[in-house]
Amino acid sequence: MKKIFVIALAAFASLTVSAQTIGKVNFNELVMLMPEMDAAREAIAASQKEAEETYSAMLEEYQSKASQYQQKQSTWTAAIRESKERELMEIQNRIQEFQQSISQELQQQQAQLTAPIQEKANKAVTELAKTKGITILFDLSQAIYFDESKVVDLTADARKALNIPADRTLESLQAQLQAQAEAAQAAPAK
Repeated sequence: MKKIFVIALAAFASLTVSAQTIGKVNFNELVMLMPEMDAAREAIAASQKEAEETYSAMLEEYQSKASQYQQKQSTWTAAIRESKERELMEIQNRIQEFQQSISQELQQQQAQLTAPIQEKANKAVTELAKTKGITILFDLSQAIYFDESKVVDLTADARKALNIPADRTLESLQAQLQAQAEAAQAAPAK
């Protein structure tokens, strides 16, 4: 009797494991294509542009003062020359400090802007998986191998839940971003 119970328990356990539904989703694609990411990308690009303008202005100031120093150093007294050298060193230090701090600030801004977007995508995908009876869901970017016939793809349903237009793809997004970058580069040349 004990053997029959153990066999029945093992059979039930194997049925439970095989009854699990496995799903997949391309999470990175979803996040990149979400309409909210457009606003985040714009905000990040605006901050990067402002940082580049500030950096350029700092370099121009340094180059102007360095050029002035090169031209006039032989006519200055020792005290003026020392003062100008200290000023150049201070500008160099400010430039280095700016480079370090702005890099960290831009990374923090990106994390702050994208975190709620990722959370929204995660919530939508999780709710969708629960609705569809998925017991295990994995991200395609992490998968090494899977049998397509045994896995439910939630990406299309998640795109709908996140209001991502059907015609929007990573390729179209890349083309859009490339066109924007080219337009931005061409604008100062006018």
